[in-house]
Amino acid sequence: MKAVIVVGDGMADRPLKELDGRTPLEAAETPNLDEVARGGVCGIMDILSPGRPPGSDVANLALLGYDPYRCYRGRGALEALGAGIEMGEGDVALRGNFATIRDGVIVDRRAGRIDGTIFTEYLGDVKLEDYPNVEILVRPTLGHRLVVVLRGEGLSWRVSDIDPHRTGVPPLKAEPLDDSPEAERTARILNQLYEVLRGRMERHPINRERVEKGLPPANAIILRGAGAPPKVKPLGEIYGVRGACVAVTPTIRGACAAAGLDLYDAPGATGGVDTDAVSKGRVAVKLLEDYDLIYIHVKGTDNATHDGDVEAKMMVIEKIDDMVGYLLDHVEETYIAVTADHTSSIRVREHVGDPVPIAIWGPEVRADDVDAYSERLCARGGLGRIRGIDLMPILMNLLDRVERFGA
Repeated sequence: MKAVIVVGDGMADRPLKELDGRTPLEAAETPNLDEVARGGVCGIMDILSPGRPPGSDVANLALLGYDPYRCYRGRGALEALGAGIEMGEGDVALRGNFATIRDGVIVDRRAGRIDGTIFTEYLGDVKLEDYPNVEILVRPTLGHRLVVVLRGEGLSWRVSDIDPHRTGVPPLKAEPLDDSPEAERTARILNQLYEVLRGRMERHPINRERVEKGLPPANAIILRGAGAPPKVKPLGEIYGVRGACVAVTPTIRGACAAAGLDLYDAPGATGGVDTDAVSKGRVAVKLLEDYDLIYIHVKGTDNATHDGDVEAKMMVIEKIDDMVGYLLDHVEETYIAVTADHTSSIRVREHVGDPVPIAIWGPEVRADDVDAYSERLCARGGLGRIRGIDLMPILMNLLDRVERFGA
């Protein structure tokens, strides 16, 4: 027996007036998701706890079976792991954006959604004169995003953001979040690093060209989410399974890497609304020849939500449905679990704390009476209301990988 977990990022939503009181999941054409619900066992799931909106980082750790309240140590390290950067004990990683600053104020947190990989070589040798023993790695990742890793002695991830998370205000100063000398030192390093990167980005010829063309220059790098790798035991050690992840988003890849899953790409998978979701299904089916567990993540539904684009969200949901249809046609002796890592509200364009639907289809599930996949219908199913950290034990039990407790 094997298992595939399909995660539509922010796929769940609230009823919308423009959809006559339906959610995008209810309004979209989803015959294959409905088939999973009809032939499987369904429920709803609080990723963390009722009413608590989760970030994508802690949400996916929970779906992988880990309690974020116990293991989470910031998002930056997950981004770094997802970008293929090895993290050692004592290393500190941050995620960041290429941004546009004018007269000391952030006017665009994404610098026109610039592709930051054009700066990879240019940022390959960043050093700080006052901290020569601290190694600094700057790695552009996806779109306007990047990862910064600090490596050396006397560092702490307990520092605040430079990114204020909004425009119209200046960047913040990094501050220590505890009384340790390591946190105070790390905050000083980050503030100096911000100034060094600011000067370097301002001088890049591409930014001068962008200004001449009326485009927002990537003349600053704003950092946030300092972190260290989560303290977790790989799923292979817990359940004896070999797992793989098919995802584009660095944070999700990082969570899967921390869980001991091998990371794979899929042709045409972009992490946006234009992604080729069926391609991820093809890769997953191929990987099932060698792996017991495949974790597939599709980002585009969340992107559409943050943009407030109902039609785009429904389009990506239908792409996910096509991928699930491919899986149904090409797997045997395999369980398929379909869910979301959080509810994302089109109205507020943000993650919210509502539960998400979950459906598990496969050879020996106790199928219930749910006949379609949606937030409201799945709530009637046989799984009832569970937590995010319950999903992995439920699947591993179906795979006969959970040891008995007691005599």
